[in-house]
Amino acid sequence: MANYVLSEEEKYVTARIADAFLARHQVWEPFQYTERIQAAAEKLPLGLRQFMVASRAAEAAVITVSNLPLDENLVPTPASWHIAEKEGAAIREELVLLLVASLLGDPFAWSNQQNGRLVHDVCPSKGQETSLTSASSQTQLTLHTEDVFHACRGDYVALMCLRNPDDVGTTVARVDAVDLDGSVRDVLHQDRFRFYPDDSHEYGTVDGGTAGPDERPHERGAVLFGPAEFPYLRMDADFTSPLPGDTEAERAMAECAERLNTSAERVVLRPGMVAFLDNYRVVHGRDVFTPRYDGTDRWLKRTSVVRDLRRTYVHTGKRSRVLA
Repeated sequence: MANYVLSEEEKYVTARIADAFLARHQVWEPFQYTERIQAAAEKLPLGLRQFMVASRAAEAAVITVSNLPLDENLVPTPASWHIAEKEGAAIREELVLLLVASLLGDPFAWSNQQNGRLVHDVCPSKGQETSLTSASSQTQLTLHTEDVFHACRGDYVALMCLRNPDDVGTTVARVDAVDLDGSVRDVLHQDRFRFYPDDSHEYGTVDGGTAGPDERPHERGAVLFGPAEFPYLRMDADFTSPLPGDTEAERAMAECAERLNTSAERVVLRPGMVAFLDNYRVVHGRDVFTPRYDGTDRWLKRTSVVRDLRRTYVHTGKRSRVLA
């Protein structure tokens, strides 16, 4: 894990950059400002910029930056991401996240996830306690690759903590910490698996209901890919399945999932801390917790980052930061 803690002076400079940017842009429309945000990121403290460039080059599995500025009068945790969107909650913190994230690559969004917003709100919601989404609380979020279903899924998942009074843990498992038999690895390196969108991606059906996983668009591919000595990982046990009837692939995936769970580490995000999880090298999840729904619950800002946005343009045939 690569860690950087801003000094008080660096924190002050970062806050000044964010405040000056917002003063020049009275209406918060992040998609219109992405290039300007990337330019403003070049004004961030030199030590932070050097650390992020070095961590990117080294392909650090988990990168954390702490002591980022937060509003001293931070509003209560929203009751849902819909309310956070409606109220424009914690816009300054969104900008700080995008500034730092821009040092690693290009933030982007999904058209069918949280209304296509560039930055998402992660907070518990009533009625969603046991869902398989970030709005849940009373069910363990299975270790997963973010947006496992898409070839242009992010290289990084960025999670910035605004509030976490109960020390709810983010679980992380690194593919290079998993010891698998050669025969199992061989199976996982083959295109014998289907990858589906998770429940945070909204796919309606003809009758207006919610599409089940098998009704959603999916891709076929391998769980392990890339250099054999430095493999990358693509898996979400809830939304990945072997090809029908392939019992060998089913056993290999189950063993991989079990080994990942056994090796998982727990990272507790603190207010003003952002974690960039390499979406090719680690899978992540979240602990169970009991929400209070009183404005003090865990609250994160999240965005996805791609190291080269042009590969999404090539894949989709559109020059857009919003993927379908």
